[in-house]
This record gives sequence, structure tokens and C-alpha cells, in this order.
Amino acid sequence: MNIETPIQKKRTVEIQNTKVLADDWGKLTKYDVRFTRSDGSIQDFTRETYDRGHGATILLYNSEHNTVILTSQWRLPAFVTGHNDDLIETCAGLLDERDAISAIREEAEEETGVTLSNVTKIGEIYMSPGSVTERLHFFIAPYTQSMRTSEGGGVLNEGEDIKVMELRFREALAMIDDGRIIDAKTIILLQHAAIKGLCKLVD
Repeated sequence: MNIETPIQKKRTVEIQNTKVLADDWGKLTKYDVRFTRSDGSIQDFTRETYDRGHGATILLYNSEHNTVILTSQWRLPAFVTGHNDDLIETCAGLLDERDAISAIREEAEEETGVTLSNVTKIGEIYMSPGSVTERLHFFIAPYTQSMRTSEGGGVLNEGEDIKVMELRFREALAMIDDGRIIDAKTIILLQHAAIKGLCKLVD
């Protein structure tokens, strides 16, 4: 069987009209779009995008002890769709006019209490491109106990109430399998760590 790679062609897209529907914590915009389909036909449709800026996330790992640091916090979008427990996640935050490396270092210190030196970027990923404009910068960084400079927990006036979790790497992977970890960025980073052998599956 021959598998052919499809040729990517630039789409012809015209934005006919835009309307801001909400602009508070993020911006919700309605777009009237004229779209040229693959067969050359023209199609008009309406879509909405939610823009809250770009962000960054990081997995902190300790190869010597085979541990990772994750966080746990309440999330409104998960709550209103029936998830009543806190979400277990990798540390993350919006860039807010900062460069991605500076942002993730600050977020790591605020949320986990770990002051990082070296961080490694592994890529940029759209997490929900059907409606959300956010692009996440993904990082990994080694940590040791000597790098713990505070208790973490997030920023009170931003409504953050974050619990810091230090877990065996094998337990974190098991939490994906049994459904305790259902956050996409966290699953991606833990599986990246497994593929790259950053931590071992046995202690």
C-alpha cells in the first residue's frame, strides 16, 4: 500500500466582517468568513474565536529520584462541565507581554516555589484550535530540592489556590491511565518525559 503525503496548499480566506461579543478576561470575537474549499468552491460561514493571549507550561523533573512536580487547582470551565475535582496539571500561565522563558520561570516560582536556572523548550502547540487562539510554549526543566525557595501556591489576588504535588514519575503516568490526570498539556509533557527517558518507570 502506498501512502501519499497530501500537498499543503495555501487557503484563500476572506474575513468579511468581525464583531466583538465580549471583552473582559478574554476577547470573544465573531467572524463572517468567505472560504475557498479544496475543490475550488466558495463557502460562507460564521465562526467565533476566544483570545486570551498565548501561554507557557513546564514539567519539572528529577532524574535522580524519578519524581515530577505537578500542581492541583480548581478550574471553572471544568467545573461547569461536570468535573467537580481540582485538575492536576503541569505549571502554566499566560505570557502577559513577557517572553516565554521569563514567563515560565516566574510562573514556576509562583506556583511551585521552585527557582529555575536552565529550562529547555520542546515546542509550541495549539491546544484547542477550533475556537481558542492560544498557543502554548512547552518547556521541561530539571529540579532538585535545593531549588525549592518557597511554598508556591500561586498569587492570591489572581484567585489562585494551587497545591504543589511531588510525585513518583510512574505514579504520574498511572494517573493518566486511570483518569486522574485529564489535562492535555500535562499528558503531553509526561509522555514526552517517558519517550525521552527523563525519568525511569522503576525506582
